[in-house]
Amino acid sequence: MPSDAGDPDLKAMAEDELARALSLDWRPLSKITPWGDSFDGISPAGRNVTVERAYIWQAETGGDILCEVTVFGGESRFDAGEKVSVVIARPGA
Repeated sequence: MPSDAGDPDLKAMAEDELARALSLDWRPLSKITPWGDSFDGISPAGRNVTVERAYIWQAETGGDILCEVTVFGGESRFDAGEKVSVVIARPGA
């Protein structure tokens, strides 16, 4: 998805949004997974961007949750966006 060179502006915004997305732990997230949303925002450098956030089951329903955040400069530039993700482990797993 991201280009080899990457985009530091989009990456910084994706990482910041990922930190916000992780404000909930596994228990409340398990009640809404799979779930996602998107919104338009302004990047740290002042660019208009779209932010997509998703919580999906990593493998099986009820297991670990994959949280993904993608930031890109509009639908036509999705492939030039930056994507970050983290797995939220099921407690006791």
